[in-house]
Amino acid sequence: MPSSVGRSGRPFQDHRRVVEGIIYRYRAGIPWRDLPDHFGSWKTVWKRHRRFSGDGTWDLVLTRLLADADAAGVIEWEVSVDSTVNRAHQHATNLPRDTGGPVELHEISARAS
Repeated sequence: MPSSVGRSGRPFQDHRRVVEGIIYRYRAGIPWRDLPDHFGSWKTVWKRHRRFSGDGTWDLVLTRLLADADAAGVIEWEVSVDSTVNRAHQHATNLPRDTGGPVELHEISARAS
């Protein structure tokens, strides 16, 4: 975990308590402000989560955990591919769709006469 040495401001509080607060928040599905007091200030927990998300710390932690678990043989690397095709309605897209519209109708009526 990153150190607060060399950073301006207060030194980091205990990483374990803050990380447990982050995990608790996601597991319970509560807003940051409703985090129980024994995890520290909700602002501290939120700021640390935001900082670690922005600087790539969570990615490094996940990579390290996966590497350790893979070395221990605890992970089975299986891939499941689903070939289901889901079609969206034509109005479900956010791109403009050129269907001709009234111009197409005028061309058809011109050809008919």
